[in-house]
Amino acid sequence: MDLKSEVTKVLDNVSDTVNNVKDATSEAVHRTVAAGEQQKRDVIGDSMSTADKVSSINSQAKQTAQADIDALKRDERNKPQT
Repeated sequence: MDLKSEVTKVLDNVSDTVNNVKDATSEAVHRTVAAGEQQKRDVIGDSMSTADKVSSINSQAKQTAQADIDALKRDERNKPQT
């Protein structure tokens, strides 16, 4: 390999690492918010209105889906190149 391709490979690896950190951080935030919604329903669920419970369930599902997307992006990025 020539120097230019080596530099490009290193820069791609750095870029992938930065993106992996961003996605892992974003995933952790989404999972934390989703867990918070579940805990909120566990603690005060009996006093929540039906609309509040539905909103909390939807928020939890949305946050979980966003976390799963972040994990999927990271997994796809880390697959060996063929």
